[in-house]
Amino acid sequence: MIKTTRLLMTTSALALAGMAHAQEGEPIRIGVLHSLSGTMAISETTLKDTVLMMVEQQNAKGGVLGRPLEAVVVDPASDWPLFAEKARELLTVSNVDVIFGCWTSVSRKAVLPVIEELNGLLFYPVQYEGEESSRNVIYTGAAPNQQAIPAVDYMMEELGVESWALLGTDYVYPRTTNNILDAYLKSKGVAAEDIFVNYTPFGHSDWSRIVADVVALGAGGKKVGVVSTINGDANVGFYKELAAAGISSDDIPVMAFSVGEEELSGLDTTNLVGHLAAWNYFQSADTPENAAFIQGWHAFTGDPSRVTNDPMEATMIGFSAWVAAVEAAGTTDVDAVRDAIVGIEVPNLTGGTATVLPNHHLTKPVLIGEIRADGQFDIVSQTEPVPGDAWTDFLPESAVLEADWPGKGCGMWNTETESCVQIQSNY
Repeated sequence: MIKTTRLLMTTSALALAGMAHAQEGEPIRIGVLHSLSGTMAISETTLKDTVLMMVEQQNAKGGVLGRPLEAVVVDPASDWPLFAEKARELLTVSNVDVIFGCWTSVSRKAVLPVIEELNGLLFYPVQYEGEESSRNVIYTGAAPNQQAIPAVDYMMEELGVESWALLGTDYVYPRTTNNILDAYLKSKGVAAEDIFVNYTPFGHSDWSRIVADVVALGAGGKKVGVVSTINGDANVGFYKELAAAGISSDDIPVMAFSVGEEELSGLDTTNLVGHLAAWNYFQSADTPENAAFIQGWHAFTGDPSRVTNDPMEATMIGFSAWVAAVEAAGTTDVDAVRDAIVGIEVPNLTGGTATVLPNHHLTKPVLIGEIRADGQFDIVSQTEPVPGDAWTDFLPESAVLEADWPGKGCGMWNTETESCVQIQSNY
């Protein structure tokens, strides 16, 4: 009798599961957590549009698992605590299966406790400072070893830079990145007196003294270079001040980590031509994949002047990897998708592929671009894909850490103590 009852219960459960699976048209809901207002809207609105384009294109292919995708868009309005509230709303009210979102590290840090508590899955598409690996985040932007360190190597080896100005906006990404670069430069034999570090607030406009300090670095005859993690419109004043001081890109080259096609669009680039940026993608990449992406973007927006940029490619890669993982798992269940996504390989836009690594980062090529008068970049250097490193080798407290979610189930595995560190922050 017990066996019969169990058989009936199992049969009923299977029948219900089959009915649920057969509900063609029941949408898979995708959360879009990007600022559509406030100071970050100029950057994040583009990524919202990118997700909507990917959803539209995937639905044209038949959706995922035979079901259509439905984007649920919220506006955290460039307000970091509101990012956390909107993430909770997406997961508990809208019941989304995945979230694509955040730009600044502070917004990601605000969201992190929520998605870990509720076991959500966030795809984060922007270059960042590293020093993090969460089981609930796939980091599709560059870690420092995929942008900052190769950029410094390029300046040292190709441009002969000997004295370094590390200039950044005063928040977590520039400070952590510059801490890593300071340690890295010293490991390469650069003296402390040949490294100048300075931070300014968002929107800073008076650059005369700082530019004078940068110029003074070369008083002894050493070649000076600037590594810039300056964000937003403060860049305009900085480059103008360099030009006003009669300094060209040949005199003091600037390598920017936060200046791309979106930031240059519509600006007078007279003072920027010849300076450099390091990313993993530029719109000027000459590949069939990129040409198709740009064509699709212009068709979706109806605006042939809309540029593409690195975080857009990172969003596309993350979306493609999620679709592939869902199809491999046969479900949108977060645990199953997270297990399936490690090792997933999808095309990038520069002619190669991106692989999701056990540390939840990707393999990405490093590109150095020289700013042109039209606001695009001439690609002057491109590497093979580099595996993203969650924990830098150049800070002692991080050098002993590694992340391995499918293997050790840990984002902070201490290789010396062979144990998992429970505190998930260096800040």
